[in-house]
Formats: sequence, structure tokens, C-alpha cells
Amino acid sequence: MRGTGHPLGLHRVVDPVGALPQAAWRLDAGAELFSDEVRIDVERLNLDAASFRQLSEAHGGDGAAVRAEVLEIVESRGKMHNPVTGSGGMLIGRVAEVGPDSPLGLRAGDRVATLVSLTLTPLALTDGLAQWDGRGEQVPAAGYAILFGRSIAAVLPIDLPAETALAVLDVCGAPALTARVVRERGAHAVAVLGAAGKSGSLALAAARANGARRRIGLVRDEDEAAALRATDLATDVAVVDARNPVAVLDAVSSRGGPADVTVVCVDVPGAEGGAILATRDRGTVVFFSMATSFSAAALGAEGLAADVEMLVGTGYTPGHAELALDLFRREPGVRALFARRLDTTPTTQEAVA
Repeated sequence: MRGTGHPLGLHRVVDPVGALPQAAWRLDAGAELFSDEVRIDVERLNLDAASFRQLSEAHGGDGAAVRAEVLEIVESRGKMHNPVTGSGGMLIGRVAEVGPDSPLGLRAGDRVATLVSLTLTPLALTDGLAQWDGRGEQVPAAGYAILFGRSIAAVLPIDLPAETALAVLDVCGAPALTARVVRERGAHAVAVLGAAGKSGSLALAAARANGARRRIGLVRDEDEAAALRATDLATDVAVVDARNPVAVLDAVSSRGGPADVTVVCVDVPGAEGGAILATRDRGTVVFFSMATSFSAAALGAEGLAADVEMLVGTGYTPGHAELALDLFRREPGVRALFARRLDTTPTTQEAVA
């Protein structure tokens, strides 16, 4: 035991000293715990969509090259923090050791998902990611990760496969904040960019559960449109390039828009202008994409004279894990869309312990 750590993890920051762990370039990923920390034996990483897309495109889809870069990032930074997108992901694993002063309520042997970003989680990989082909967001892995006193983790539910629970919990901030915004603003029309994806489908379900009568789902191609239409999550579906602001405006306007609330869940940059144009004056845009340029959003709204409120989806809202898992269990449409991405059957299953 290395003494008492700072609950924010400042004691793990190597460079630059004084930075918060997320903003730091490098963290100390040593296995020996401080008294308020928890060490997790890693089973699987879930790279966030924007980070995985950038890595895959940068290497022309070469999985071996993607794997090598992820290993290099973790080795050089002591965490999985993509230097291009600034994003990371999350992980699942088993609690290996709990410091005597940890406030997280975890016990050795608990199988958990971390609900904080890999960009601030000390991480060491020991298997060279040998079981990962570099072609998917979920990464079988061996190694360990460290949680601080103020970290967040959830014990995995026993009724879902671990990979499915990881995928749901990875985006659990999106439906929770969508639910709150729709409910508090009394929103009747909601548009979701990236509506057939994980966060998008959960955002649609949350919007419906909280009173949104018109739910416009914007997707990138006809395959996604067909999959979304096969559910009852969206009242209207359109195929549109989220990076084309006029096309987004036209698609939403022709389907009963502008929206009271627009939720951005795409994993490509350039969706800011369309989301702003699709939203009514005094409406709200919620950005859940780590590909978002917040300067482009702010300056774009100014240049368009758009009086909209813009919220950054932080990934944390109280009760977010339970809400997302509950939506997944209750909504067959959400399960079907997740199954397309995870290549699983769209039903709940008991996890292997």
C-alpha cells in the first residue's frame, strides 16, 4: 500500500504535474494501490465510437495496425486516451483488490463495469491484445486498471451477457440526460442524429418514455433506416448525411420539425450545424458525440443567429446506469438495434459468471 491518494486521482498524474487525470498526458499505472483505490483485473475494453472510427480510418481498416496503436497509446500514456479524438471508452473486469479506505462499496470478486472514461483511468495491458483483431470497438484484454476514490463503477447485472451490459453502460449517459431534458422542457418533438446506434436508440426510447410524441430518427443509410423502421422507437425516419446541415434541416422540417430537442449521437465530426438548424428557437441541442467540435457548435450558432441552448453530454447523470439497463430490458426495439451491432440475439440472456 502506497499511502493515501487524492480522491480525484491527482497522485497518479505524472505529466504535467497539477493536471487532472483526464487532462494529463501521462498517468502512473503502477499496480500497487493507494489506500482509497481499487484495482480491477481487466476482461474487456470498449473503445468509444469516435475513437475507434478515427483509429480504423487512420490505418485504412488494418486491424493489426489499430491494435498496435492502441497498445502504444496505453504504454506511453498509462491510460487509453486517443490523442486525436481526446476520447477513450470504458471497461469491464473483476475487482482484484480494494484499498481499506475506498468509498466505492466494491468487494474483491465483484464483476464490474467502470462508468468513468478510460481517458482518466490508469491502465496497463499484459497480453498484447492477442485476442483482438483490431476490427471492433469491444476489445478482449488482460491487464489491470485503477479506480480512484471518486470514480464510479457498477456491478454487472446477472441477466445480461457481459458484452451486452458493457455496450449499454458505455452510453448510459445519453438516455439519462435525454430523459431529463425532454421531461423538464416538456418537449414534444425530438430529433436524434445517429438514431440506429447504441446511444441513439436509447435516446429515442428515453424521449418516448418521457412524453415526446414525435421522434425523428436520422440515420446514415437505408440499412439503418430499415432496421429503425422495424422498431417503434421513431415516428419518422430519414436517411441523411449528418455533416450536411441543409439536408438535416430539410429532413427534420419535412417531418414536422423543427425539433424542441435535438440529440447528436453520431461518431463523425461536422454534425454541429445541422443539429443547430434542426432545432427551434429556444430549443435544446444535446451533444453526445466525442467527435463534436464545441468551438464549431458555439461559433456556428452565433453565425446562424440561432437562439438555442447547447448541452454537453458528460456521460454522468445520477441513476444513469439503472435507467439505461431498464430501457434495454423493456424495449425490444433497442435490443434489436444493439443486436445488429453486437451480433447477438436481441433478447436478454443470463451472463456467464
